[in-house]
Amino acid sequence: MMRLSRPPPLKNLRAFCVAARHRSFKFAADELCLTPSAVSHQMKELESALGMRLFERKTRALELTTAAHRLLDEVEPLLEALDRTLAHMARHNGRQTLRVRLPALFASELFIPRLAAFCAANPQIDVQLDTRDPRPAAHPPTADVSIVLADAAPPGMKCVRLFSSPLIAVCARAHAPRVAQLGRELFGTLALIVDRTRPFAWDSWADEVGLETPEPKQVIEFDTMTAVVRAAERGLGVALVPAVLCDSWIRSGALVRVFAVQLSTADAYYLVSRPRDVEKPQVQALTRWALAEYQRG
Repeated sequence: MMRLSRPPPLKNLRAFCVAARHRSFKFAADELCLTPSAVSHQMKELESALGMRLFERKTRALELTTAAHRLLDEVEPLLEALDRTLAHMARHNGRQTLRVRLPALFASELFIPRLAAFCAANPQIDVQLDTRDPRPAAHPPTADVSIVLADAAPPGMKCVRLFSSPLIAVCARAHAPRVAQLGRELFGTLALIVDRTRPFAWDSWADEVGLETPEPKQVIEFDTMTAVVRAAERGLGVALVPAVLCDSWIRSGALVRVFAVQLSTADAYYLVSRPRDVEKPQVQALTRWALAEYQRG
């Protein structure tokens, strides 16, 4: 069996798993709190250490090589097992580790800005955040607690409903004067931004407003709500976004509401854990905190 003369750093393997999942150095950089160039440099180091290409760098996307698919399948479970072992060791040293899975937009807008209070009240708990959006919405085995967006509580889990997720139509501040002038005709001028996970949301919104389904000059589709919100902020077009999560964007003026109507949906955010994990002190601590922070009936 051939041994590497110089095994790659663990951080490079972790960065590889994130970049491979996202098929993007930029999205990986956001999750890892690095710059895209730093992630790219780590991947070149890893390719050099392994002596193989892992990514085909296309103009607009990354593609995994056959070797990269095999490496991801082998390495990711090992890293997760390592994290579980370290968490177990930490617990036996008087500390507790809490693994939280939640959507990226929820994390950036509602969780991280309030996390300092939880950490200050629970200094014995180390928090690990995973901001991958599970599809379908589910509580993964690698998390103690998840916050998921779903139209019903995930079965077989301990679930607490936090709040519903109505949608509002928004555009960039730069488009606001044109929107006010065009009114219902704006869809013939601005592109329609679509969340791939909710392909029929605009149809429902049009019914609520009393309009025909919009026939925009262009449709731009994204696979995450974070990307949808960023695209609207950058002036790409009109988007449907969750009202609660985008409140700070509206108040700051970065996004402007297009119509006053708010589209109610069956979706709600749930706090989810496995029944066997409910009694863990760190899970109980987060549950109490989350209920106080987020539950709105």
